[in-house]
Amino acid sequence: MQLVTQWLLPLSIHLEMLVALLEEILAAFLSKATGTAVDWVQMPGMKPGPDSVGIFAISQSCSGVAARACGLVGLEPMKIAEILKDRPSWFRDCRSLEVFTTFPTGDGGTIELVYTQVYAPTTLAPARDFWTLRYTRTLENSNLVVCERSLSGSGTGPNAASASQFVRAEMLPSGYLIRPCEGGGSIIHIVDHLNLEPWGVPEVVRPLYESSKAVAQKMTIAALRYIRQIAQETSGEVVYSLGRQPAVLRTFSQRLSRGFNDAVNGFNDDGWSLINCDGAEDVTLAINSSKNLNTSYDPVNSLAFHGGILCAKASMLLQNVPPIALIRFLREHRSEWADFNVDAYSATSLKTGSYASPGMRPMRFTGSQIIMPLGHTIEQEELLEVVRLESHPLAQEDAFMSRDIHLLQVCTGIDEHAVGACSELVFAPIDEMFPDDAVLLASGFRIIPLHSKTSDPKDTWNSNRTLDLTSSLEVGSSASQDAAAAASTSNFRSVLTIAFQFPLGSNLQDNVAAMARQYVRSVVSAVQRVAVAISPSGLSSPSEPKLSSACPEALTLARWICHGYRCHTGTELVPSDSVDGDSVLKHLWNHQDAILCCSLKSLPPVFMFANQAGLDMLETTLVALQDITLDKIFGDSARKAFSAVFSSLMNQGFAYIPAGICMSTMGRHASFEQAIAWKVLAEDESTVHCLAFSFVNWSFL
Repeated sequence: MQLVTQWLLPLSIHLEMLVALLEEILAAFLSKATGTAVDWVQMPGMKPGPDSVGIFAISQSCSGVAARACGLVGLEPMKIAEILKDRPSWFRDCRSLEVFTTFPTGDGGTIELVYTQVYAPTTLAPARDFWTLRYTRTLENSNLVVCERSLSGSGTGPNAASASQFVRAEMLPSGYLIRPCEGGGSIIHIVDHLNLEPWGVPEVVRPLYESSKAVAQKMTIAALRYIRQIAQETSGEVVYSLGRQPAVLRTFSQRLSRGFNDAVNGFNDDGWSLINCDGAEDVTLAINSSKNLNTSYDPVNSLAFHGGILCAKASMLLQNVPPIALIRFLREHRSEWADFNVDAYSATSLKTGSYASPGMRPMRFTGSQIIMPLGHTIEQEELLEVVRLESHPLAQEDAFMSRDIHLLQVCTGIDEHAVGACSELVFAPIDEMFPDDAVLLASGFRIIPLHSKTSDPKDTWNSNRTLDLTSSLEVGSSASQDAAAAASTSNFRSVLTIAFQFPLGSNLQDNVAAMARQYVRSVVSAVQRVAVAISPSGLSSPSEPKLSSACPEALTLARWICHGYRCHTGTELVPSDSVDGDSVLKHLWNHQDAILCCSLKSLPPVFMFANQAGLDMLETTLVALQDITLDKIFGDSARKAFSAVFSSLMNQGFAYIPAGICMSTMGRHASFEQAIAWKVLAEDESTVHCLAFSFVNWSFL
């Protein structure tokens, strides 16, 4: 009792009042779990039914944010309580939970003094921590209760050095009511009621701290799903591939998530410190030079890097972009935002322990990625997989050596039914042997919907529109279909957080820092282009472009292309009855020949548009097209032929290019019988807007 007094007296709690306090916490929790102490409403989009995990509700109006769940689980009450009390095992945002003291009560219960740290989900707000009193007791009706509430006071936690990076939050009476069933299993009621001190965060992300939906998805529903997952694994219903036990794979997912959270938060007591931070940078750089670097967030490994780890991170606001569709696109089309040489640098450094400057051994990424599933949760809300990126070495001496890159990847929140959940794509380079104790240097993306009641749906994203026609045409992948399915369930505002980690040699900090900053900026730029293309205003059916009065430049450019072709060649590119109507864009998009346009505003000229046949020939999408230059697509003979007719093209307005070879972005050769090039004039017919090409009867060799 002396130890209890030592901890409780500074928090203004008298031992003689303890029993009364515990009863008060218990009564308040039970009134929320089974009563009407909170005005509960059904969780939007989570309708109960035979296939439902359980019944979910969120608070309609109360102090703080609250969520409630009820469901049937095939485990005994004591086992459920044991699992749920170990909050870091299932609550991915929980950094640590430490029980400072435990002592029994006269009624057979247990009292615990608990200190908990919770990660911040973005780089835009500080993390939260809690001091709570937890009471575990079996009631007279054999129901097991675990209830918890914050204590008054301001204890600094186990590490006073990190206290400045946390904001003290409050847990109102919350917990678990577990009722045993006669035939086995249990019925569990879960209540999470928090005050996350939202006024201490920037207004743009304040909805994250005021949303009961977010609490429901991150904590309440996650807890019930985790318990059901463990129950099914215990019963042998879950079968995983590659001979890995479910618990091992689950550990990999947890380590990836934890590594990404540590990178986003950059806690001082983990060894992180900011570098070159003047407050004006769009990308934040932090370095970790701790000698026991990996023990802080990856206890499986004690490998220390000679120079440490550098992290580049950024957060940005997205509007009118379905998070589900964006994460799916990033997962399926890595070549459109990632740099293979950067992947190769990280993978090689981790594998060999040598730290050459980034890009010293250039490789050619084929654009091909093979995704090999490892396992998934029972409701498919989380996927664990190995990704193999195929490459070809450019140096002749490496011709017979495999330089493929392997990534361990976890993808969450891509289920259309996961209403309001955040979507994540987190990955780390691994050795192809994939040992259980592999070092995981996690990087990735997190997109969290902002459930703001005051957000204006008319508010539009005011970033530069660099896609032009791209933003009104389909992306050429499943992302447009995913976005159409997700648009009705996604919020119009969300916050995107990006964090990339790089191993660091002791003498390469400046080089890696420059590379990391530039790389994250290029990734941000690519994500912005993708976001515009898959936003609801840019969605279309798979078969034809969407004609939108909100984006007239698409139709305008199509008319200019066809008008220039008619003026210079004397023939029609599309049926004559469509050149003055909206169908001109549809006919141009579906034209059998590959039609491409490149801008002359930069040298070498960069492509700005291609129809579906053009995208097929280059094996790319409208988004990635923005990074392809004219000189990259021609083979040697075709390049010489184009150079020979270029003067004629600029003087006469058009030219014919004889049969030749084009190169796709995947390195494949495509032959064409003839190509026609012509100038596309703007409305005033005195300004050259771009050059257009039509590759006739093309086919892959």
